Amino acid sequence: MWPWEHAALGYLTYSLSRRARGQAPPAELPTVALLFGTQLPDLIDKPLSWGLGIFTTGSALGHSLLFAVPLGLLIGVAAVRTDRRALGAGFVVGYWSHLVGDVVNPLRYGDPIAVDRVLWPFVAQEPYDQDLGLGRGLVYFGELFESLLSIDSVTLVVAYLLLTLATVALWFADGAPGVGLPGQLGERLRTRLERGRS
Repeated sequence: MWPWEHAALGYLTYSLSRRARGQAPPAELPTVALLFGTQLPDLIDKPLSWGLGIFTTGSALGHSLLFAVPLGLLIGVAAVRTDRRALGAGFVVGYWSHLVGDVVNPLRYGDPIAVDRVLWPFVAQEPYDQDLGLGRGLVYFGELFESLLSIDSVTLVVAYLLLTLATVALWFADGAPGVGLPGQLGERLRTRLERGRS
């Protein structure tokens, strides 16, 4: 899945789960934590694989249940102890939804689910056949662009745009949480600076 698809799946999961429990839409900071969580597995594994060559594939430590489950539990316990449950839930839902997305993503190509993607180091991933370094991301993006040009419009909408567009609509319906955070942080900083001067 692409970064925006991981973000969309995470937000959709988090917002709908809050609605199902009768809670308010996601708040600013938990939404940012969710967004960070949806990207973290790739932020761990891709540089360690593509840039540093530590892993032979882009799905290793960050995508492993052996790492993700304890991390999620640790964040959950810390969130409960510090009374920041929504913040912790946002991050954990984001992180774990990334893994779920990678496991079920092959279905859109007619392939079976790929549970082995989250079983590192117990199940080794097929290593890359050539080292492209950090340029691998550009190669993948080029391949995506070529494939989008060659598919029919219905498949394009259903396979690539429906999830993202539905999530953007839900995000707007929720009040676009996360957008106001920079302004809130700036206001807090300004208030503290004014207090320090007086």
